[in-house]
Amino acid sequence: MIRRKRLKHREEALGKKADNPEKTPISKKITENEKELKERLGIGVSFDVGVRKLHILGKEIQIYYVNGLCNMDNIIEILHVLFELDEDDEEKPHVREAIYDHLAHLQVEYKDNLEDCITEMLSGLVFILVEGEDQAFVIDVRNYPGRSPEEPDNEKVVRGARDGYTENIIENTALTRRRIRDERLRNEILRVGVRSKTDISISYIDGIADPKMVEIVKKELKSINIDGLPMADKAIEEYMVDQGLNPFPLVRYTERPDVAAIHLFEGHVIVTVDASPSVIITPTTLFHHVQHAEEYRQSPFVGTFLRWVRFFGIIASLFILPLWLLVVLEPNLLPEQLQYIGPTEDSNVSEFMQILMAEIGIELLRMAAIHTPSPLATALGLVAALLIGEIAIEVGLFTAEVILYVSLAAIGIFATPSYELGVALKILRLALLISVVSFGSIGFVVATTIFFLMIAKVRALNKPYLWPFLPFDGQALWQIFIRATVPSMRYRPRIVHPQDSLRQSSE
Repeated sequence: MIRRKRLKHREEALGKKADNPEKTPISKKITENEKELKERLGIGVSFDVGVRKLHILGKEIQIYYVNGLCNMDNIIEILHVLFELDEDDEEKPHVREAIYDHLAHLQVEYKDNLEDCITEMLSGLVFILVEGEDQAFVIDVRNYPGRSPEEPDNEKVVRGARDGYTENIIENTALTRRRIRDERLRNEILRVGVRSKTDISISYIDGIADPKMVEIVKKELKSINIDGLPMADKAIEEYMVDQGLNPFPLVRYTERPDVAAIHLFEGHVIVTVDASPSVIITPTTLFHHVQHAEEYRQSPFVGTFLRWVRFFGIIASLFILPLWLLVVLEPNLLPEQLQYIGPTEDSNVSEFMQILMAEIGIELLRMAAIHTPSPLATALGLVAALLIGEIAIEVGLFTAEVILYVSLAAIGIFATPSYELGVALKILRLALLISVVSFGSIGFVVATTIFFLMIAKVRALNKPYLWPFLPFDGQALWQIFIRATVPSMRYRPRIVHPQDSLRQSSE
């Protein structure tokens, strides 16, 4: 009870602070501002927060910055400009106007309260206080630490662009803007988190995207009331959609700017979170998660072939193990031509336990591979091959056929373009296995029906998850199974309710 009261009190406090922020105006007495900032920023305690004091044109000037987030060359350039201003101007003009006219930077603006100045400074900008003035200069000199754009590891293509999003939101929006030189592309930015003040960009093409969907996304993001977002985009997803017990992903992630650009042209809304290399595509359906950029980097026929192979792998990863276990438990279901399917040797462990242990073993190996340093990855592969392969079969723990079908199911999961969808399919596969071993063929049919109805009921941001299968849209469903040529794709997907449904005219 006490803990609930504390949580409630904390939520009310955060809500009050977010809804009714109290702004501290900048005082004309620079010493008062200095005292307030020193206490709030921990100047002298935090080594990365600094201030440089100058006397220009008979006035004291203070420059506040954060080491590591600023381009120091730009700050030095500002200092040179101020020193030259002090030497050249003999008549001592109005200090604020003189400094503003001599600042050779694109983004310079005024702020009249300390809260805005502090927020901008902690975002990588600098602000300048001038003695006798109740407004501060805020100058954009950001230089976030990070890596250069590289091809994402989980979305590689044989041919195509090799750049990918980074953890820098400014670079990410620029990578998207490079591919969409449309004046109607909008990148609206807002800050979420009482303490973290995380930058979030909402991207869409005005005139194509559904205004109602844009407003829904904005409303969901603005309603977030939390102290910080350490998990960045994943935390944003959990606020945007009600996941519940549904294992299927309700938004799509991508680290490829070309994939994000394609979805913007279709009418989707993109959410970019600072400090995350992935952007969120919304709204999405189940079929958005089974497409890959490689299909559009090959000819339509080859792209269709790749898509069918991928579909086969995804379906096999879900059903091949439960069906094999079903025919092992009920051999009468097999026709005579397929009587060879099933274990030919007796084992000390039941088939279901073999599958369960192999599934857990593969998942542990996947986790180990993620946390294993690259020089040891080869050694890990050899150990896995020995343990799950030869030795496990020789001691009678596994049969060769169990290893075969578990491996095929694992390959199908790895062929799934969306990691989140692959994990969801693995969970469903385990549930199907439990249904088969418990109730046999009836359990398989009932469980499959329940899962289908569950997926059909899912709605992501009020969009049906199985579109264009349910509700049925023949033209869109054809483009799911067949990689159509670009000239033949005249219309945008109806699921996003685009304002301009026509991609290209027939002339």
